Amino acid sequence: MLVPVFTLKLNHKILPRMVALGRYDGTHPCLAAATQAGKVFIHNPHARGQRINTNRMVQSNQDSDISLLNINQGITCLTSGVLNPQLGYDCLLVGTQTNLLAYDVYNNSDLFYREVSDGANAIVLGKLGDISPPLAIIGGNCALQGFDYEGNDRFWTVTGDNVRSLALCDFDDDGKTELLVGSEDFDIRVFKEDEIVAEMSETETITALSPMYGSRFGYALANGTVGVYNKAARYWRIKSKNQAMSIHAFDLNSDGVCELITGWSNGKVDARSDRTGEVIFKDNFASSIAGLVEGDYRMDGTTQLICCSIDGEVRGYLPGGEEMKGNLMDTSAEQDLIRELSQKKQNLLLELKNYEENTKAELNTQLKEADGQRGLIPANTQLQTALSVNLGSDSQSAHVELCISTTNDTIIRAVLIFAEGIFEGESHVVHPSLQNLSGCVRVPLTPPKDVPVDLHIKAFVGYRNSTQFHVFELTRQLPRFSMYALSSPDLATEPLSFVNCTMNERPQRIVMWLNQSFLLPEDAEFQSAPFQVCFTSLRNAGQLCIKIKPGGEISINTDDIDLAGDIIQSMASFLAIEDLQVEADFPAYFEELRKVLVKVDEHHSVNQRITADMAELSNLIRSMLVQAEDARLLGDMKNMKTRYSELYDLNRDLINQYKIRCNNHTELLNNLKAVNQAIQRAGRLRVGKPKTQVISACRDAIRSNNFNTLFRIMRVGTASS
Repeated sequence: MLVPVFTLKLNHKILPRMVALGRYDGTHPCLAAATQAGKVFIHNPHARGQRINTNRMVQSNQDSDISLLNINQGITCLTSGVLNPQLGYDCLLVGTQTNLLAYDVYNNSDLFYREVSDGANAIVLGKLGDISPPLAIIGGNCALQGFDYEGNDRFWTVTGDNVRSLALCDFDDDGKTELLVGSEDFDIRVFKEDEIVAEMSETETITALSPMYGSRFGYALANGTVGVYNKAARYWRIKSKNQAMSIHAFDLNSDGVCELITGWSNGKVDARSDRTGEVIFKDNFASSIAGLVEGDYRMDGTTQLICCSIDGEVRGYLPGGEEMKGNLMDTSAEQDLIRELSQKKQNLLLELKNYEENTKAELNTQLKEADGQRGLIPANTQLQTALSVNLGSDSQSAHVELCISTTNDTIIRAVLIFAEGIFEGESHVVHPSLQNLSGCVRVPLTPPKDVPVDLHIKAFVGYRNSTQFHVFELTRQLPRFSMYALSSPDLATEPLSFVNCTMNERPQRIVMWLNQSFLLPEDAEFQSAPFQVCFTSLRNAGQLCIKIKPGGEISINTDDIDLAGDIIQSMASFLAIEDLQVEADFPAYFEELRKVLVKVDEHHSVNQRITADMAELSNLIRSMLVQAEDARLLGDMKNMKTRYSELYDLNRDLINQYKIRCNNHTELLNNLKAVNQAIQRAGRLRVGKPKTQVISACRDAIRSNNFNTLFRIMRVGTASS
């Protein structure tokens, strides 16, 4: 039986996902965690009696083992590790919505304190690719930024949406670490330095990522899903009604392979096999789990798994000994196994009973046919599926239609479809009424995003009066651009926005890509180049025209810059194109972006003015306070009342200024997000090195405040004329 080797009760509430373990003096492991009051507590049971009182850090009055680090802002992320290898000990990294602090706990001093305009939602510390020093990488408002130990900006790129989780992992087994980024647009992106090498779409915001070993990593979603990927292939996943608060890789059963440890919102901690997702250990806390870390906290030469709850309870677990040979089953777990086997036995007995009843039904088939009832379905019965575009009666009802049918006079009693990201809850059941039973069921589908989706279909097939039904199972893939209906080039209004590029590919290969990516009618034919194919979006009736010209020139006309980027990326992947430069223009989108950039400048200037005003008010308040206290000491009550009345007014003005600055900062963040997304979109119109160059050049143009150069880069890919 696996039991905690130590338990602590700390008198501080811990914020979820903000727990770190570090050797801040190079020797003793200490637990650091963020509290709701804008503080970080550091629990150090190894150096009792040492009083620490500085501007930032003070000793806790409640616990002599705890020091409190004052951040005075809401803490959004926290980690620790070696940032400067020459120091030989860990530093503490604390992120807020506006700043990043790298703190030397041992010397009670700031290593650096940097303003980060895009905020810090997630943080990770380590080496990235060929960049030599370790980096503190933060993910914020659609942007990723990496700082070295001096606070120098060594890495920057943009991503699709607000970042929620980060991890470093050797994704492609090349001996160098890549950056895994989980964001609010449900995507896991893999960056090889500043180049995206892989993208995996999920069904919810990715709240946690954890490297396991090699190219394997764990992930957790906001909807309670936890799973493991090996490179871009998902090994397994499970879904819970509770939320996964923290995940961590740790070899708990001493079999040489890390398990995925998950801390849940209901206080449960479980360890799952990296290959199957099977639970091999679990424990329960009285409150939600805040974080999972590992370290030799007892200083006895063994590494413990350390679990912290939001109420400040800390438990440390030792891995099972070698004699366990991977078996962590305790008495209660054995009972669970007996219960599970008993359930399997009941299911098998029920299945056997069904077979026996079917056999009886087969013997009585001739008799039942006389009454119009039949038992078993014919042996040659097949289930067929077809996908088509249904334009509906209006633009609101347009959808993709999945038709499921049988090959004879049997009927479909019910259909269950499992598909990620299409249905709420990921599954959909169609149960026709008795009056509408037939051999064909039509299911409307409206995928919200342009990603290929596997439809896992189960259908109950039998006869109208059957009591036993045969279950058919099959899988059908929904093409990536299924929500676009083929339209006539003569009737289509060609959009003004375009992307032009040259691909040295035969037109037949482009046609193969079209057939794989769109739902085209069976009679659709394409001549040799030049030819044009047009589509209408089922979501917003937007137009898409793809022209194939002689010499490999391709033109994509659409007003949706995201769609244009998706098409370029899809074509490049299908045709195995490594580098692709394009010329693009999106007049309406670029005009909106120009307005956003002007607003960003306005918000910056407003922020500077308000900050200066607040500093002036603060100085006035200090001076007024001194005058009021002087009047009080001199017994001049009339003057004292006047001064305190003025103080009250000044304080109210200061609070109002602060509220204005907060609102201004919120609007600034929203506009910066739009700018970062625009750079990301401009990058997605290119592939390989041109993509990386565009993102880097766009950032340089924004830094130098050269908007004309920025738009030129977005259009042609370079700043030079």
